[in-house]
Amino acid sequence: MAESKSVVMAALIANGAIAIMKFAGFLLTGSAAMLSETYHSISDTGNQVFLLIGLRYGGREADRRHPFGYGKAQFFYAFLVSVFLFGIAGWESAKHGINALLGSGGHGGGGEAVEFLWLSFQPPGFDPILVNYTVLLLGIAFESWAFKKAYAGMKAQIEENDWSGMREAFRKTSDVTTLTALTEDTIALVGLVLALAGIFLEQQTGNAVYDAVAALLIGVMLMGFAVALAWENKRLILGESLPRDEEEKLRAVVEGREEVDRIVDFRTVYFGPERIVVSTDVEFRPGFQGGDLDATITEIEEEMKSVNASVRTVYLEPEV
Repeated sequence: MAESKSVVMAALIANGAIAIMKFAGFLLTGSAAMLSETYHSISDTGNQVFLLIGLRYGGREADRRHPFGYGKAQFFYAFLVSVFLFGIAGWESAKHGINALLGSGGHGGGGEAVEFLWLSFQPPGFDPILVNYTVLLLGIAFESWAFKKAYAGMKAQIEENDWSGMREAFRKTSDVTTLTALTEDTIALVGLVLALAGIFLEQQTGNAVYDAVAALLIGVMLMGFAVALAWENKRLILGESLPRDEEEKLRAVVEGREEVDRIVDFRTVYFGPERIVVSTDVEFRPGFQGGDLDATITEIEEEMKSVNASVRTVYLEPEV
């Protein structure tokens, strides 16, 4: 949890600073891509706030009303991040890009003053393109720092669980907080590069369509990742079991005991990031009971926890 919190805090600091810079850049230049990137960074900043709430709430101890703890709160707040913040920011960015393509905006640095709240924010003789380049390059520097923190957190999970890479980690991880932060930082870096490319091409060609297309692409990208993240969080909110290969390792612990005749039922479920509950009905060999049975059940539970450190609770029911 401490690692996840440090990842989120790094992203919060970076995105907050970048959002302010991008909005200042938009006021000075009127760039459609810059406004889309402002929506993006405001969204990302809000994301981190929601993720921090999820971390704090999800870390509460189990009580009578929530006997398995509050870990699923992190799944819920990460789901809100993907649906509301990513989705809204993506839609607004795409809409602004479409409006710019249709001729309702898209001054990527053409030198016209931007009127906002009846005030002109562009000083006389000021070259707005320099603002865009400065803001976007600083944004890339900030986001690279945040991305490095999130990537290190996910890399540690990959090594700990012996996963093949990021693709497998995306499918199997229950640490949605680090996953969401890493996804945000990746999208943010790609969005900054798109905005930089759109503004550069507009400057070189004098055609504002490049800036507008960059804004549209940023919006489409945001909405696409919103759907992907929402899907990943949905599976955990609904109570998904462990991946088959991970579950087989736990089954092997039970089947490998000479006292066990067969497994009648075996179930696993996530009740929070790295919080797994195992429930199994087991038939022991005839004549095996009493104190030996209790000791064996305890040994099986401890062995499961040693095989997978995320296993917190094991319910093993002997069957006749």
